[in-house]
Amino acid sequence: MAEHRAVRMGIDVGGTYTKCVAMDNESHEIIGKKQVKTTHDHKDGVAAGVVQSFQYCMQENNIAPEDVVFVAHSTTQATNAFIEGDVANVGVVGMAGGGLEGFLAKRQLALKDIILDEKVGRMIKIYNSFIKKKMLKEDVINKSIDELLNQGAQVIVASMAFGVDSMDEEVVIHDCAKKKNVPVTMASDITKLYGLTRRTRTAAINASILPKMMNTANATESSVNAAGVHVPLMIMRGDGGVMEIGEMRKRPILTALSGPAASVMGSLMYLRASNAIYFEVGGTTTNIGVIKNGRPGVDYAKIGGHDTYINSLDVRILGCAGGSMVRIGSKSVTDVGPRSAHIAGCEYACFTPEEEIVDPKIEMVSPKQGDPNDYVILLLKNGKRICFTNTCAANVLGLVDEKYFAHGNANSARKAMQPVADKLGITVEELATQILDKDFEKVNATISMLADKYGLDHDSMKLVGCGGGAASLVPYCAGKMGLQYSIPENAEVISSIGVALAMVRDVVERVIPNPTQEDIRELKKEAADLAVSSGASPDTIEIHIEIDNQTGKVTAIATGSTEVKTTDLLKACEEPEACELALQDFGPRISNVKLAEQTDKFYVYKGEKDGKTPLRIVDTKGFIKVQCSDGAVEKCKAKDYHEVVEKLWKEHAVFKTDSVLRPDYFVCFGPRVTDYSAIDLEQILLLMNLDLGDREPDEDILIIASNREI
Repeated sequence: MAEHRAVRMGIDVGGTYTKCVAMDNESHEIIGKKQVKTTHDHKDGVAAGVVQSFQYCMQENNIAPEDVVFVAHSTTQATNAFIEGDVANVGVVGMAGGGLEGFLAKRQLALKDIILDEKVGRMIKIYNSFIKKKMLKEDVINKSIDELLNQGAQVIVASMAFGVDSMDEEVVIHDCAKKKNVPVTMASDITKLYGLTRRTRTAAINASILPKMMNTANATESSVNAAGVHVPLMIMRGDGGVMEIGEMRKRPILTALSGPAASVMGSLMYLRASNAIYFEVGGTTTNIGVIKNGRPGVDYAKIGGHDTYINSLDVRILGCAGGSMVRIGSKSVTDVGPRSAHIAGCEYACFTPEEEIVDPKIEMVSPKQGDPNDYVILLLKNGKRICFTNTCAANVLGLVDEKYFAHGNANSARKAMQPVADKLGITVEELATQILDKDFEKVNATISMLADKYGLDHDSMKLVGCGGGAASLVPYCAGKMGLQYSIPENAEVISSIGVALAMVRDVVERVIPNPTQEDIRELKKEAADLAVSSGASPDTIEIHIEIDNQTGKVTAIATGSTEVKTTDLLKACEEPEACELALQDFGPRISNVKLAEQTDKFYVYKGEKDGKTPLRIVDTKGFIKVQCSDGAVEKCKAKDYHEVVEKLWKEHAVFKTDSVLRPDYFVCFGPRVTDYSAIDLEQILLLMNLDLGDREPDEDILIIASNREI
C-alpha cells in the first residue's frame, strides 16, 4: 500500500495556457506539472481549463484525491471581464439622512456609467435610486429595487452615507435583494474607508462581475469536488493572498490582477527573493513589480482608469516581452511591440528549423486593423510567415543559456534578421542590440519609477526573472544597469508555484486620527477575524499595522496559513552561509562586513560605505528580510525595549532647517521582524507595545534604527 502524502496544488490561468503544479506539502518539492490551453471559449469559461489541468496533473503523477490538502488557482476572469466589457448592469440604492447631509450625499451617490474603454464604448451601465434614511421601510426598498430592475439593472449595490460606521442600513437593502434572488453588494463590505463616491464606485465595479464570477466559482468548485477532492477551494487575490471561494462569491473584484500576484508570490516564497525588482516576461506583456523587505509593493488598483479602494500588487505592465514584434523605419529600429508574434499568426524565427529559412522576403504589416504598418515579418520560400522577436535578438547575442525556456536556434534567427540588417545597413548583431535597447528604454524608465516610489537602493537591487520569456529580456537589462539577476529553474511555472504556496491575506483600513492602543487592538482583531473567514488557521495569523499620519489612515494587514500547517521550504541557514548571503547582497562597494548582532532566528550584518553603516537582517532560512542603507542595531531584553527605542530616537535624529528626520525602526522578536514608522515617538511605542507587551520579559530582541535619507 502506497504511503500517504500531502500535496499542495496551484493552478495559474494565463492568457494562453493554464498551468497546474503539484508540490509536496512537507518539502515543497515539485511532484509534477501540467499545462493545457486556456479555455476561453468553453461554455464553463476558464473554469474548464482549471479543472482539466488539475485532473490531468493528478492522473499523470498518481496523486490520489485524499492526498490533496490544498487547492488554489489564480484567475484572469475578473480582469478579462473588464477588458472585454463582459459585465452586468448595476442598480445603486443610495441612502443618507436628511438635511444638508442628505443633499450632498445624494449627489455623491448618483454614479455615472463607468467607462471601461472609451474607444469601443465598453462600460458598466449604472442606474440610480435614492432613499432617505427615515423612509427605509421594506415596501419602499422593494419598490426601489423593482424600479431599478425594470430599467435594466441585473445586480444591486447598497451604499449608505457613513456606512463604514454602521452597516445596518446596507444590510436591510442586502436582505431585500437576496429575497428576490438578485445578486447584491454592500459598499461597506468592500471597504471601510470614507469617500462615498469612490467607495460606491468600487462596490459597483465589484457587483458588475458578480453573476459571471459566481457561475465560474460554482462550476470550478463542483468539478473539484467531483474529482474526489474535498478541501476548500482557494482563489488568488490581486494583493498576493488567497481566500476561500465563498469569500470570492462576495468580493470577486479582489481577484483582479491575481495573475501577476501569483508570480510575485512565487518569487517571494520559492526563490529567497526578499528584495528584488521582479519581472514576469510572457509572450506579449512584461509585468514589473517590487519586493522590498519580504513584502511586495501594494497600491490601490485602477480599473478602466478609475480609482478604487481595492488593494492589489503595484505591477507595471509593459507591451514588450519575449514574443514582441519589431518595428522599423528607413534607418533603424523604431520600436518593439506592443503586438506579439502570435497576434500576427507567426512563429518566432529562432524556433523555426534553420533549413526552412530560405530566401526570406521582408513584409511590412499591420498585425491588427488600425495598427501602423511598420511591423516586420518574413515570407519564406515555402510560404510560411515568421517574425523575429526579442527572444530571437537575445539568442543572436548569446544571452540565452540552453537551460532556459527561451533558448532557440541563433542561426535561424540570424538568417531571418539578415535581410532587415542589410536594408538598414548594419550587422545582424547591431540589429539585435537596437531591438533590445528599445526594450531597455521602457524597462529602465519603469524600474527608475518604482525605485523612487519605494526608496530602493540601486546598489542593493537585483532582478528576478520569471515567465517563459524571462531570458529574452532580463540578462540584457541587468547588464545595462550593472545589476545582478537570477532566473529560477522553474521560471515558466513560477505563477503556479506562487498559487500553491500562497497564504491567506486580508486587509482592514480605517481613517482614525490619533489612534489609541484600543483602536489598533480592535482593528487587529477585525483583520484577524477576516483572515479566518477567508480560510486562515487562527494560530498562524500575523498582523502588520501601518499608520499614515498625513491622511489618518490606519491599515491592518493579516496573513496566515491555511489549515494544513506547512513546513519551511528551506533548511536552517547557519551563520557562515548567512554571512555569505549578506556579502552577496551588500555587493562589492560595501567594505568591512561583519556580524553585528544575532538571536536564534536572525543575524544582523553591518558594513561601511561613504561614512555610513549599511545593515542587512538575515533570517535563519536565508532570507534577506531588511536592507538598510544606514543605521544601527542594539540587542536588548524585551522588557527594556522602551529605553533603547528612546535612546536611538535621540541619537539618530537629523536636524534640518525646518524639520527633524527621525529613524524608522525594525524589531526582531521570535521568528518575526516587524517595521514601525511614525511621526512621533509615542505612536511608535504604542504600536510596539501591542507586539511586545505580552512577550517574555527576558527574551532577547533586536532593535534596528534605520536612518531616513536626507
